[in-house]
Amino acid sequence: MIFDIEVNNKTIKAKKGESILQALNRNGIRVPTLCYMEDFTPTGACRMCVVEVEGHSDLVPSCSHPVEEWMKIRTHSPRVIAARKTIVELLLANHPDDCLYCIRNGNCELQNFAEELGVRERRFAGKRNKYKIDQASSSIIKDQAKCILCGRCVRVCEEQMAVSALDFISRGNKMVIGSTFDKPINLSSCINCGQCTIACPTGALFEKDHISAVLEALHNPDKHVVVQYSPTISVTLAEEFDLKPNKDVNGMLNAILRKIGFHKVFESAFGVDLEINELAAELLERIEKNENLPLLSGDCPAWVKYLEQVSPALIPRLTTCKSPQQMTGALIKSYYAETRQIDPEKIVMVSVMPCTAKKFESQREEMIHKGIADVDIVLTTRELSRMIKLHGINLQQIESEQADIPMASRSASAKIAGVVGGETEALIRSLYFKVTGQELEYAKVHEARNVKGRKEFKIEMGDKMLGFCIVNGLKHAKHLMDEIAAGRSDLHFVEVMACQGGCVNGGGQPVTTDKSLPKLRAKTLYEIDEKESVKASHKNTAVIELYKNYLGDPLGEKCLALLHTTYKERKVFL
Repeated sequence: MIFDIEVNNKTIKAKKGESILQALNRNGIRVPTLCYMEDFTPTGACRMCVVEVEGHSDLVPSCSHPVEEWMKIRTHSPRVIAARKTIVELLLANHPDDCLYCIRNGNCELQNFAEELGVRERRFAGKRNKYKIDQASSSIIKDQAKCILCGRCVRVCEEQMAVSALDFISRGNKMVIGSTFDKPINLSSCINCGQCTIACPTGALFEKDHISAVLEALHNPDKHVVVQYSPTISVTLAEEFDLKPNKDVNGMLNAILRKIGFHKVFESAFGVDLEINELAAELLERIEKNENLPLLSGDCPAWVKYLEQVSPALIPRLTTCKSPQQMTGALIKSYYAETRQIDPEKIVMVSVMPCTAKKFESQREEMIHKGIADVDIVLTTRELSRMIKLHGINLQQIESEQADIPMASRSASAKIAGVVGGETEALIRSLYFKVTGQELEYAKVHEARNVKGRKEFKIEMGDKMLGFCIVNGLKHAKHLMDEIAAGRSDLHFVEVMACQGGCVNGGGQPVTTDKSLPKLRAKTLYEIDEKESVKASHKNTAVIELYKNYLGDPLGEKCLALLHTTYKERKVFL
C-alpha cells in the first residue's frame, strides 16, 4: 500500500510497513545515522536519526519508527539539529583528540558529522577512559578508546558472520565492546574476516598495517621483493582515487607496483588457474574413491578457520589445495627462485589482497616450510592505496603494463573467482573438460551466479551427475555443515565464501557504506569474463607449461609438496 506523507512541507510517497528512514532515503532525503545498517533490524540506539513528527512531544528515531499515513515530518528543524549536535558533542567528550594520526582521518563518520553539524568547540568534558590497544590478532587491531558503542561490529559479527567474537561487556559508563571476558581478540572465535573494520564508523577497528615492513624490504639491497595481487584489486582500487568506481586498472596496477619499487609483479590470478586444475583433479579422485565427499572449498581463510573451530569433524572433507595466494607464494619461493637462481631466503613475497584473513593465513604454521613462509607480508586494498599515495603516484598519468613472466597469463575463470560462485563456475568449466574431453558449449554457468544465501544445483558431465552447492556468507553455512555431518551424500562440491558477495566485498576492501560498490566490482569481473577468449583454467598455456616443465601431473609428488596442505582442529580458548 502506497500513501502520502508530508516531509519538510512537501508531499512524498511512502509504503506501508517501512520505517520513516526508509521512506526518506527512497525519496532522496538524507538523515544521518550511526547505529543503523541496511538489511539489519534497527535498534534506534544512537538517536542520530531523530526527526520531528507532528503530534509527538518527543523526537522520533526515524530508523525504528514505522511510517504512517499523512505524517507531517521535519528532518532538519532547529530542534532536530540541536539534538544531533549534542549527541556528537557527547560522543566527542570522551573521544581521543588524535584525528590527524587516526587511520580513519578523512573517512570517519563521527568526524564527518562533527563537521556537518558545525561542532567547533568542546562544550562537554569529563575524565577520559584509558584503554590498552589490542594488537594481539594477526589481522585486526582494536582501539577501544575510539569506540562509540554503536554496536555495528557486534551485529555484523553475530548476525552476518555467525561468529559472535564481539559483544557488549559490562554496563553504564563502564560498557565496552570486546571478546569474552574482554580478553585479547586472538583468544576468541574471531576468524579475521575484517567485516567489523568495514562496519566500524570510527577508527576503533582496523587492519594491522604492514606498509612499514614492505618499505623496509624494498630499501634492503639484500632482498628481492616480489608482489602478487588478487584478481579483485584491479576492479576496486579506482574507488580510492576518484576514478570510475568499477574501472578495471589491471594494466595500470602493474606499472604502479613497479614504480613503488617491486622487482617483479605477478597476478594471483595465475594461482587461481593452478588451484582450479588441482581442485578438479582432487575432486575426481575423491569421486572415484567415493570418500570424503562433498569436497569443501578452501580459498577463503576465514571460512577455513571457522570450519576448524565449529565443525572439526568435517576437516577431512576440506580440500587440501592451498589458496591461490599461497600457491603463488610457494611457486615464487621454489620454481621462480630456482629458475632465477635466487636464494629463497632473500625473496620477500608480498601479497595484496581484499581480505584481512589473508594476513592470518600467511602466518599459519602449515604455510611455513623449513622456516620459509610461502607469503611473507600481506597488504589489504586499503594499505596498497595508502602506499600509492605515499609515493605520490598519479593514476591519471600511468600507462598500462603487463605483469611479469612466468605468471603473467590467466584465464577469464581466474577473474570471476573473486565473486561468490565464481570458483564453482571456474571448476565446472575445467571439470567438464576433464570428464568428457570436450569444452562446455556455453562457458557461462548461470546456475553458479546470483547466489543469495545458499544455492544448490546439479550438472550432467558425461555419465556423471554432479551436485554443487554455493554458500554466500557464513551465516548460511552452519545448517549445511550439520546436514553433511548427518550423512547427506548428494553433493560433490561445496563453495563457501565468508563475506557476502565474495572477495569483492572482503574485509580489506575500501571502507564504505555504499552497498552498490561490491555489486559494481562483481559486474566488472563478469564483463571481463564475457570479453576474454580463454575462458577455462585448464587452457592457460603458462599453467600447462608449468606442469610440463616443473610440476608434473596434478596431484603429483611435487604438486602435493608445494601446492597442498593439511588442516586440524583449532581450539577456541574463550
